[in-house]
Amino acid sequence: MSILLAASILSADFSRLGEQIQALEQGGVDWLHIDVMDGHFVPNLSFGPFLLPVVKKHTSLPLDVHLMMENPDGLIPAFIAAGADILTVHVETCPHLYRTLQTIRASGCQAGAALNPATPLESLREVVHLLDVVLILGNNPGFSGQGWFPEMAAKIKRAARFLTEHGSSAILQVDGGMTCQTLPEAYQAGARAFVSGSAIFNSSGGIAHGIQSLRAAVQTAA
Repeated sequence: MSILLAASILSADFSRLGEQIQALEQGGVDWLHIDVMDGHFVPNLSFGPFLLPVVKKHTSLPLDVHLMMENPDGLIPAFIAAGADILTVHVETCPHLYRTLQTIRASGCQAGAALNPATPLESLREVVHLLDVVLILGNNPGFSGQGWFPEMAAKIKRAARFLTEHGSSAILQVDGGMTCQTLPEAYQAGARAFVSGSAIFNSSGGIAHGIQSLRAAVQTAA
């Protein structure tokens, strides 16, 4: 069984960012997840495009950029130029989602669409063929370290079925509350990519141990 683990940089110690990025790569994460928050769509502020070149100095891992922001279209070119490999926008903030996804894909980046817990899957029906990633939020976005909403397991199952019914090869990703206890449930529901921050960076055994523990939890559930 193959899963993708994306480590959320939001939980990193920025006084040791280069060291921790190298530990993530050595520990076997697949992507680095960068949450971009604007203080409007979500009640927190985080990073701009400037962070991506800094991260790329320390790794060749793909940068999975999650734009949790209003009016993302104006900044998409800057994130592309800064080195994003995957750009995920929120359905809730993109009135012209078709055009937004086309713009991302035309740049050579992979395109993703994210859904907040209360947003229905039906909103993806007309753009599913443009998606490389479908991101299901496991809790309300904006802060690291929250628990996950158990009701999201049913939504993940519906999302997996939705993608199959539409012949989509998009990766089904989950972000929010992913730990050794909750990740197996999301996996069994059909997700194959997982964003984790606290469970990796705050592991008592260190970063590599946190990564290994998450992978082991999936092995047990498979």
